[in-house]
Amino acid sequence: MLVEIRNLTIAFPTAQGMSAAVRSVSLDLGAEKLGIVGESGSGKSLTARALLRLLPPAARVSADVLRFDGIDILSASERDMRRVRGKRAGLIMQDPKYSLNPIMTAGAQIAEAWANQRHASRREAAEAAIDLLAQVQIRDPRRVAGMYPHEISGGMGQRVMIAMMLAPDPELLIADEPTSALDATVQAEILRLMEDLVSRRGMGLILISHDLPLVSHFCDRVVVMYAGRVVEELQAGALAQASHPYTRGLLECLPTLSHPKARLPVMARDPAWLS
Repeated sequence: MLVEIRNLTIAFPTAQGMSAAVRSVSLDLGAEKLGIVGESGSGKSLTARALLRLLPPAARVSADVLRFDGIDILSASERDMRRVRGKRAGLIMQDPKYSLNPIMTAGAQIAEAWANQRHASRREAAEAAIDLLAQVQIRDPRRVAGMYPHEISGGMGQRVMIAMMLAPDPELLIADEPTSALDATVQAEILRLMEDLVSRRGMGLILISHDLPLVSHFCDRVVVMYAGRVVEELQAGALAQASHPYTRGLLECLPTLSHPKARLPVMARDPAWLS
Protein backbone atom coordinates (compact mmCIF):
# COMPACT_ATOMS: atom_id res chain seq x y z
CA MET A 1 0.00 0.00 0.00
CA LEU A 2 1.42 3.38 -1.05
CA VAL A 3 -0.69 5.66 1.18
CA GLU A 4 -2.43 4.80 4.46
CA ILE A 5 -4.49 7.37 6.37
CA ARG A 6 -6.53 6.58 9.50
CA ASN A 7 -8.53 9.13 11.50
CA LEU A 8 -6.72 12.18 10.16
CA THR A 9 -7.81 15.43 11.83
CA ILE A 10 -6.52 18.90 10.95
CA ALA A 11 -7.52 21.86 13.13
CA PHE A 12 -6.72 25.58 13.13
CA PRO A 13 -6.89 28.11 15.98
CA THR A 14 -9.75 30.62 15.89
CA ALA A 15 -11.08 33.25 18.26
CA GLN A 16 -13.52 30.62 19.57
CA GLY A 17 -10.84 27.93 19.97
CA MET A 18 -9.59 25.15 17.72
CA SER A 19 -11.72 24.48 14.65
CA ALA A 20 -11.39 21.20 12.74
CA ALA A 21 -11.19 21.61 8.96
CA VAL A 22 -10.58 17.87 8.38
CA ARG A 23 -12.20 15.38 10.72
CA SER A 24 -11.48 11.66 11.09
CA VAL A 25 -10.58 11.04 7.45
CA SER A 26 -9.44 7.51 6.51
CA LEU A 27 -8.37 6.29 3.07
CA ASP A 28 -5.88 4.05 1.27
CA LEU A 29 -4.13 4.32 -2.08
CA GLY A 30 -2.15 1.85 -4.15
CA ALA A 31 -0.97 2.08 -7.77
CA GLU A 32 -4.32 3.51 -8.88
CA LYS A 33 -6.14 6.75 -9.64
CA LEU A 34 -8.11 8.09 -6.65
CA GLY A 35 -10.43 11.07 -7.04
CA ILE A 36 -11.32 13.31 -4.08
CA VAL A 37 -14.39 15.46 -4.73
CA GLY A 38 -16.48 17.92 -2.76
CA GLU A 39 -17.27 21.60 -2.47
CA SER A 40 -14.69 24.29 -1.73
CA GLY A 41 -13.70 24.08 1.93
CA SER A 42 -14.55 20.39 2.28
CA GLY A 43 -10.93 19.51 3.20
CA LYS A 44 -9.75 17.91 -0.06
CA SER A 45 -6.52 19.88 -0.49
CA LEU A 46 -5.72 19.88 3.24
CA THR A 47 -5.91 16.09 3.31
CA ALA A 48 -3.48 15.78 0.38
CA ARG A 49 -1.10 18.43 1.74
CA ALA A 50 -0.98 16.71 5.13
CA LEU A 51 0.50 13.70 3.36
CA LEU A 52 3.44 15.89 2.25
CA ARG A 53 3.47 17.90 5.50
CA LEU A 54 2.88 21.13 3.59
CA LEU A 55 0.36 22.70 5.98
CA PRO A 56 0.68 26.14 7.62
CA PRO A 57 2.57 26.23 10.96
CA ALA A 58 -0.67 26.99 12.81
CA ALA A 59 -2.27 23.70 11.70
CA ARG A 60 -2.62 20.99 14.33
CA VAL A 61 -2.47 17.53 12.74
CA SER A 62 -3.29 14.24 14.43
CA ALA A 63 -3.87 10.75 13.04
CA ASP A 64 -3.81 7.14 14.13
CA VAL A 65 -1.92 6.35 10.90
CA LEU A 66 -0.45 8.73 8.32
CA ARG A 67 2.01 6.79 6.19
CA PHE A 68 3.58 7.03 2.76
CA ASP A 69 5.14 3.74 1.63
CA GLY A 70 5.74 2.77 5.25
CA ILE A 71 7.15 6.18 6.31
CA ASP A 72 5.38 7.68 9.34
CA ILE A 73 4.73 11.24 8.14
CA LEU A 74 3.92 12.59 11.61
CA SER A 75 7.21 11.48 13.16
CA ALA A 76 9.51 11.76 10.11
CA SER A 77 12.35 14.28 10.31
CA GLU A 78 12.45 17.24 7.94
CA ARG A 79 15.39 15.58 6.19
CA ASP A 80 13.27 12.47 5.58
CA MET A 81 10.41 14.62 4.30
CA ARG A 82 12.70 16.30 1.78
CA ARG A 83 13.40 12.84 0.39
CA VAL A 84 9.64 12.36 -0.03
CA ARG A 85 8.56 15.78 -1.31
CA GLY A 86 9.37 16.29 -4.95
CA LYS A 87 11.41 13.09 -5.20
CA ARG A 88 8.94 10.32 -4.31
CA ALA A 89 5.74 12.36 -4.29
CA GLY A 90 4.96 15.29 -6.59
CA LEU A 91 2.30 18.01 -6.29
CA ILE A 92 0.75 19.65 -9.35
CA MET A 93 -0.94 22.92 -8.45
CA GLN A 94 -4.06 24.48 -9.94
CA ASP A 95 -2.64 27.27 -12.09
CA PRO A 96 0.88 27.28 -13.59
CA LYS A 97 0.88 31.11 -13.62
CA TYR A 98 1.30 31.06 -9.84
CA SER A 99 3.48 27.94 -9.60
CA LEU A 100 6.23 28.55 -12.16
CA ASN A 101 9.13 30.94 -11.45
CA PRO A 102 8.60 33.94 -13.78
CA ILE A 103 12.33 34.72 -14.08
CA MET A 104 13.47 31.21 -15.05
CA THR A 105 12.92 29.48 -18.38
CA ALA A 106 10.74 26.37 -18.47
CA GLY A 107 13.75 24.22 -19.27
CA ALA A 108 15.82 25.63 -16.42
CA GLN A 109 13.05 24.89 -13.90
CA ILE A 110 12.66 21.30 -15.09
CA ALA A 111 16.44 20.83 -15.18
CA GLU A 112 16.68 22.11 -11.59
CA ALA A 113 14.03 19.60 -10.45
CA TRP A 114 15.85 16.78 -12.28
CA ALA A 115 19.36 17.68 -11.07
CA ASN A 116 18.22 18.17 -7.47
CA GLN A 117 17.94 14.39 -7.07
CA ARG A 118 21.03 13.39 -9.07
CA HIS A 119 24.73 14.15 -9.40
CA ALA A 120 24.81 15.36 -13.00
CA SER A 121 26.31 18.09 -15.14
CA ARG A 122 24.39 21.15 -16.29
CA ARG A 123 24.36 19.82 -19.86
CA GLU A 124 22.89 16.47 -18.76
CA ALA A 125 20.19 18.27 -16.78
CA ALA A 126 19.31 20.49 -19.76
CA GLU A 127 19.03 17.48 -22.09
CA ALA A 128 16.92 15.63 -19.52
CA ALA A 129 14.58 18.65 -19.35
CA ILE A 130 14.10 18.57 -23.12
CA ASP A 131 13.41 14.82 -22.98
CA LEU A 132 10.81 15.35 -20.24
CA LEU A 133 9.10 18.06 -22.30
CA ALA A 134 8.94 15.58 -25.17
CA GLN A 135 7.41 12.98 -22.82
CA VAL A 136 4.58 15.36 -21.97
CA GLN A 137 3.90 15.71 -25.71
CA ILE A 138 5.21 19.22 -26.36
CA ARG A 139 5.91 19.43 -30.10
CA ASP A 140 9.08 21.52 -30.12
CA PRO A 141 10.59 20.78 -26.69
CA ARG A 142 13.92 22.48 -27.36
CA ARG A 143 12.23 25.78 -28.25
CA VAL A 144 9.78 25.59 -25.32
CA ALA A 145 12.67 24.84 -22.93
CA GLY A 146 14.04 28.32 -23.69
CA MET A 147 10.74 30.13 -23.10
CA TYR A 148 9.64 31.96 -19.95
CA PRO A 149 6.30 31.21 -18.23
CA HIS A 150 4.63 34.36 -19.59
CA GLU A 151 5.46 33.24 -23.14
CA ILE A 152 3.60 29.93 -22.97
CA SER A 153 -0.12 29.08 -22.92
CA GLY A 154 -2.01 27.70 -19.92
CA GLY A 155 -2.10 24.18 -21.33
CA MET A 156 1.61 24.26 -22.15
CA GLY A 157 2.37 25.66 -18.69
CA GLN A 158 0.50 22.78 -17.09
CA ARG A 159 2.54 20.32 -19.18
CA VAL A 160 5.71 22.04 -17.93
CA MET A 161 4.45 21.58 -14.35
CA ILE A 162 3.80 17.90 -14.99
CA ALA A 163 7.28 17.51 -16.51
CA MET A 164 8.80 19.12 -13.38
CA MET A 165 6.93 16.72 -11.11
CA LEU A 166 7.95 13.73 -13.23
CA ALA A 167 11.62 14.72 -13.27
CA PRO A 168 12.54 12.85 -10.03
CA ASP A 169 10.50 9.78 -11.17
CA PRO A 170 7.98 9.89 -8.28
CA GLU A 171 5.80 7.04 -7.03
CA LEU A 172 2.85 9.31 -6.18
CA LEU A 173 1.40 12.29 -8.03
CA ILE A 174 -1.05 14.65 -6.32
CA ALA A 175 -2.95 16.80 -8.83
CA ASP A 176 -4.90 19.62 -7.15
CA GLU A 177 -7.46 20.91 -9.68
CA PRO A 178 -4.87 20.57 -12.49
CA THR A 179 -7.27 21.41 -15.33
CA SER A 180 -9.62 24.01 -13.84
CA ALA A 181 -7.85 26.92 -15.58
CA LEU A 182 -7.91 25.19 -18.99
CA ASP A 183 -10.53 24.98 -21.75
CA ALA A 184 -12.33 21.68 -22.39
CA THR A 185 -10.12 20.57 -25.29
CA VAL A 186 -6.82 21.19 -23.48
CA GLN A 187 -8.30 19.70 -20.30
CA ALA A 188 -8.97 16.42 -22.12
CA GLU A 189 -5.43 16.38 -23.53
CA ILE A 190 -3.85 16.93 -20.09
CA LEU A 191 -5.97 14.18 -18.52
CA ARG A 192 -5.09 11.72 -21.29
CA LEU A 193 -1.44 12.58 -20.77
CA MET A 194 -1.65 12.04 -17.00
CA GLU A 195 -3.50 8.75 -17.45
CA ASP A 196 -0.86 7.50 -19.89
CA LEU A 197 2.02 8.52 -17.62
CA VAL A 198 0.45 7.00 -14.50
CA SER A 199 -0.26 3.65 -16.19
CA ARG A 200 3.13 3.54 -17.95
CA ARG A 201 5.13 4.40 -14.81
CA GLY A 202 2.98 2.40 -12.36
CA MET A 203 2.37 5.46 -10.17
CA GLY A 204 -0.37 6.29 -7.71
CA LEU A 205 -2.47 9.40 -8.44
CA ILE A 206 -4.67 11.55 -6.22
CA LEU A 207 -6.86 13.84 -8.33
CA ILE A 208 -8.60 16.64 -6.40
CA SER A 209 -11.50 18.13 -8.32
CA HIS A 210 -14.96 19.70 -8.25
CA ASP A 211 -15.81 18.05 -11.59
CA LEU A 212 -17.75 14.86 -10.84
CA PRO A 213 -18.21 13.70 -14.48
CA LEU A 214 -14.47 14.16 -15.09
CA VAL A 215 -13.53 12.14 -12.01
CA SER A 216 -16.05 9.39 -12.79
CA HIS A 217 -14.51 8.84 -16.24
CA PHE A 218 -10.85 9.30 -15.28
CA CYS A 219 -10.36 7.72 -11.84
CA ASP A 220 -10.63 4.18 -10.45
CA ARG A 221 -12.15 5.14 -7.09
CA VAL A 222 -13.82 8.27 -5.73
CA VAL A 223 -13.89 9.67 -2.19
CA VAL A 224 -16.59 12.28 -1.50
CA MET A 225 -15.87 14.85 1.25
CA TYR A 226 -18.27 17.18 3.02
CA ALA A 227 -17.32 19.63 5.79
CA GLY A 228 -14.02 17.88 6.45
CA ARG A 229 -15.40 14.32 6.52
CA VAL A 230 -15.52 11.44 4.06
CA VAL A 231 -19.23 10.79 3.53
CA GLU A 232 -18.96 8.21 0.74
CA GLU A 233 -16.39 6.09 -1.09
CA LEU A 234 -17.18 4.10 -4.22
CA GLN A 235 -15.89 2.88 -7.57
CA ALA A 236 -15.69 5.76 -10.06
CA GLY A 237 -17.83 3.93 -12.60
CA ALA A 238 -20.61 3.65 -10.02
CA LEU A 239 -20.64 7.36 -9.10
CA ALA A 240 -24.00 7.88 -10.80
CA GLN A 241 -25.45 5.25 -8.42
CA ALA A 242 -24.14 6.99 -5.28
CA SER A 243 -26.39 6.57 -2.24
CA HIS A 244 -25.41 9.41 0.12
CA PRO A 245 -27.79 12.39 -0.20
CA TYR A 246 -24.87 14.84 -0.41
CA THR A 247 -23.34 13.02 -3.39
CA ARG A 248 -26.80 12.70 -4.96
CA GLY A 249 -27.30 16.44 -4.44
CA LEU A 250 -24.00 17.27 -6.17
CA LEU A 251 -24.93 15.08 -9.13
CA GLU A 252 -28.44 16.52 -9.43
CA CYS A 253 -27.09 20.09 -9.46
CA LEU A 254 -25.18 19.37 -12.72
CA PRO A 255 -26.71 20.67 -15.95
CA THR A 256 -27.11 18.06 -18.71
CA LEU A 257 -27.91 18.28 -22.42
CA SER A 258 -29.64 14.90 -22.48
CA HIS A 259 -32.14 15.80 -19.72
CA PRO A 260 -32.37 19.63 -19.62
CA LYS A 261 -34.09 21.20 -16.60
CA ALA A 262 -35.81 24.58 -16.47
CA ARG A 263 -34.22 25.18 -13.07
CA LEU A 264 -31.40 23.31 -11.36
CA PRO A 265 -32.25 22.11 -7.84
CA VAL A 266 -30.68 23.61 -4.71
CA MET A 267 -29.14 21.09 -2.35
CA ALA A 268 -31.03 20.52 0.91
CA ARG A 269 -28.41 19.95 3.62
CA ASP A 270 -28.98 17.80 6.68
CA PRO A 271 -27.22 18.81 9.95
CA ALA A 272 -26.77 15.07 10.61
CA TRP A 273 -24.13 14.98 7.85
CA LEU A 274 -21.80 16.88 10.20
CA SER A 275 -22.01 14.29 12.97
